[in-house]
Amino acid sequence: MTAERGTSRRRLEDDRFLRGAGNYVDDIAVPGALHGYMARSPHAHARIVSVDTGAAAVMPGVHAIYTVEDLKADGLGPLPCVAKVATVGPMIVPPRPALADGVVRHVGDPVAFVVADNAHLARDAAEAVWVEYHMLDPVADGTAALADGAPLIWPEAAGNLAFHFRKGDEQAVEAALAGAATVVALDLVNNRVAAVPMETRTAIGRHDADTDAFLLQLSGQAVHGIRSQLAEHVFRVPPERIQLVAPDVGGGFGPKNFLFPEYVLLLFAARRLGRPVRWASERMEDFFATVHGRDNRTHARLGLDAEGRFVALHARTVANMGAYLSGGGPGSSTNAPGTAMGGMYAIPSIFMETRGAFTNTVPIDAYRGAGKPEANYIIERLVDLAAHRLGIEPAELRRRNVIRAFPHKTAMGMTVDGGAFGEGIDHALKVADVAGFPARRVESQARGMLRGLGIGCFLETSRGQPGEWAAVRFGPDGIVDLAVGTQSNGQGHETSFPQIAADLLGLPVEAFRLVQADTRVVARGHGHGGARSLHMGGEALVRAIDAVLAKAKPLAAQLLQGAERDLTFADGRFGTADGRGVGLLDVAAAARDAYAPIDAEVDSDLDLVTFPNGCQVAEVEIDPETGLVRLIRYTAVDDYGRLINPMLTIGQVQGGLAQGIGQALLEEVAFDQETAQILTASLMDYGLPRAEDLPALDVICLEVPTASNRLGVKGSGQAGCIGAPQTVMNAVLDALAPVGIEALDMPATPARIWQAIREAQTAISPRR
Repeated sequence: MTAERGTSRRRLEDDRFLRGAGNYVDDIAVPGALHGYMARSPHAHARIVSVDTGAAAVMPGVHAIYTVEDLKADGLGPLPCVAKVATVGPMIVPPRPALADGVVRHVGDPVAFVVADNAHLARDAAEAVWVEYHMLDPVADGTAALADGAPLIWPEAAGNLAFHFRKGDEQAVEAALAGAATVVALDLVNNRVAAVPMETRTAIGRHDADTDAFLLQLSGQAVHGIRSQLAEHVFRVPPERIQLVAPDVGGGFGPKNFLFPEYVLLLFAARRLGRPVRWASERMEDFFATVHGRDNRTHARLGLDAEGRFVALHARTVANMGAYLSGGGPGSSTNAPGTAMGGMYAIPSIFMETRGAFTNTVPIDAYRGAGKPEANYIIERLVDLAAHRLGIEPAELRRRNVIRAFPHKTAMGMTVDGGAFGEGIDHALKVADVAGFPARRVESQARGMLRGLGIGCFLETSRGQPGEWAAVRFGPDGIVDLAVGTQSNGQGHETSFPQIAADLLGLPVEAFRLVQADTRVVARGHGHGGARSLHMGGEALVRAIDAVLAKAKPLAAQLLQGAERDLTFADGRFGTADGRGVGLLDVAAAARDAYAPIDAEVDSDLDLVTFPNGCQVAEVEIDPETGLVRLIRYTAVDDYGRLINPMLTIGQVQGGLAQGIGQALLEEVAFDQETAQILTASLMDYGLPRAEDLPALDVICLEVPTASNRLGVKGSGQAGCIGAPQTVMNAVLDALAPVGIEALDMPATPARIWQAIREAQTAISPRR
């Protein structure tokens, strides 16, 4: 049988998607279902004086309108923040009911929930809900929110400080910086972005009055985690009374991991009304009702000795957390970047500090990479600045400082088990034809263009939640179910997990069926996040398969009238030395007939981190007359350990690169600084990358297997988002260096570049 692992097999699930046979939440027919719609605050900060639902309640088709008082009457608790962060002093987690209680704190804060016969009637009624507001002063910027005299958003959060986080030895870092031959410093903005999945958040809530049990079908990523929060914190019932199911999911990118007010209200309304209730976010609504990512402002310093060796890194960050602490929000600017600070370099001393700020903006939570892009962006921008100041080639400065001896314990306490960082840089420069860049730059100059080349490296720390669950079940139809606690939302798990099982069990890929994202048949799991699925879920599946074979072997020996010790297993069959054999599926059938199935499930306790890494090269061309930047070439030479399906891996990386490039050049969730009104709440205003914005994304994978799991795999789902922003920005700044620009914030839009060029020209030749 041909080995499946390492084979670029097309996705099995694409057949049904291309035929229009996908099963998304909106595809689920629910007879008698009602539709919900939110009445939301148009203001960023205001006290609710009164809510008048009278006129809306008598409109055609309206069944109910709920406010926070209805939630209180049923004893519902607030949405929790479950992130565990070792902060300096307590982390302030204000209550967040599913509907605003007394004060609205960001545009889009939900005030009332309308349930009607259809979505159109519900929307009309929501617009008829009359809310009287007393306006309060808002603040949208995190640094401004922490300043003296800023409007207070929560009375329990003095100075709008949500938390204070510190990691590393600050005294050692300051001493090393004081003795450094060179210190470079930058003020960096990691711009706020939105995930914008193709499928917005969508859900259906149901309640069974006979059993007092709930069912929530949703476009989500972490069904067990969301269920736990609903059961423990909101409805305060045993978890088995709430079941969650995620069918096909049209993109997640982090935000769909979390609990949102709409999910609470759908279940609440279904129980009150005795009918299913469904809701689908509109695209504009998704911009101010989901969560955003990033939004950090950092002052960072890097110290180097006389030979250009890094001696210390210091990063001080203000993280804008928005109006509430979302479920995992604080982790994205504390724990997560803390594991990756310093990137792939051997830096003896590192210190980071983060102050989380409440503002009158949409809450922040994990977005693809979640903290690792921010950490790598800091060090890579500093390295390029240091190279420029010292007159050293950026690639050479990186070569001098990459980790080369393994295992290596970083200054932040992570043990990197292996990698080929220096070799990756060399290979990337060769594939990207960096040697030919000077000639390409001259050609651009002849056309009046500025051409730049940027190098960016990255080191990810992928694991997500530790531990995972998996089960292998043999059905009477000859199909083997692979149940896993991880979850696909577009990555191709329905292909890659069967490829693993096909190798280990010697059956064709088509013999397997992936079971996921359903708490009724998947006992436990941590879903998808942190590029953990193949690392954690794959390891759990391997252990479950081990357990299956251990249970099957004694029965196979009985069927063959032989001794267990004499049996071999290959190509899906147990065999004896004299050539007799029995297939695994036949053993499973016999076991089922004997009421002793060989099905197995395991809880894997694996908690080791993997370290995906790479070197990427970008070339851009900028028109100095308009500021327009075009990305001409992009090369990524990355290490994701042993590849299960190279084609799927490369596809994942290219998707992440598109998002990282988007953050660098186009994407920014912007707010009016006086009113805290969101200015980019539609695809007319929010600049997503399109096909014409992207060149061919050349991805080459160097396979350096890790010993942290038996598959040797490292996470690949987030890497593009982690590597691309600094690579593109370094290319932009290299192009702008001849006009005297050495710092620029993302996104590098034409307007921002044009303005920077004009300011630089004015500084060089001021008007007399």
